[in-house]
Amino acid sequence: MARPEQVLLLEPQHELRFRGPFTDVVTSTLKLANPTDRNVCFKVKTTAPRRYCVRPNSGVIDAGTSIHVSVMLQPFDYDPNEKSKHKFMVQSLLAPPDMTDTEGVWKDAKPEDLMDSKLRCVFEMPAENEKTHEMESNKIASSLSKSESSTLSMKSMASSLDDGEVKKIMEECKRLQTEVQRLREENRQIREDDGLRMRKSTVMSTPHSSPAMRVKEEGLSTRMIALIVLFFVVGVIVGKLAL
Repeated sequence: MARPEQVLLLEPQHELRFRGPFTDVVTSTLKLANPTDRNVCFKVKTTAPRRYCVRPNSGVIDAGTSIHVSVMLQPFDYDPNEKSKHKFMVQSLLAPPDMTDTEGVWKDAKPEDLMDSKLRCVFEMPAENEKTHEMESNKIASSLSKSESSTLSMKSMASSLDDGEVKKIMEECKRLQTEVQRLREENRQIREDDGLRMRKSTVMSTPHSSPAMRVKEEGLSTRMIALIVLFFVVGVIVGKLAL
């Protein structure tokens, strides 16, 4: 008995394309749409399960809705001479109205109830000039996004301030500038006062030291005179004794 026709609408319908380089994870998106008035159970299977990560790989699509399945190809060493033999299959069945256990529905399903669609995998490696063009395009897009984000942030800041707030900010800036100038003037005046006090203390210390020097000099002169007188008296006495 032939299987019923697939009720899900697949996009793309026949091929999953993966564009290199394959040095990192490459993702292809598969859209599954349910145009019926009943819920549909689905599973996504592959002939190379170790090479792909599929999220979600199973589930239920409500009536009249759709989901996106991410098929992620894992990094590998690409050989252009090797044709891809990987295939995917989307299997589905109509969910019963009273469904409570999805796994039980799949286990109890009859072969004639299952619907499937097959897709093959296609690997594409961009040429060298395409790689360069893509890298330049990515750089330009990145710089444009940064410029736009900075412009938007400036515009948002400007739009968030009204005229009154801008005026207050300008007045506060002027007040702060005046305060800075006043502090600079006070600092300069303090330095000048300190210099004047230092000069005064130097001048005042000179007169105090001069009398001390004079007393010292006078004391030396007095002692010299006393010694001379003493030597004179001793000389006179010695002279008399000699006579």
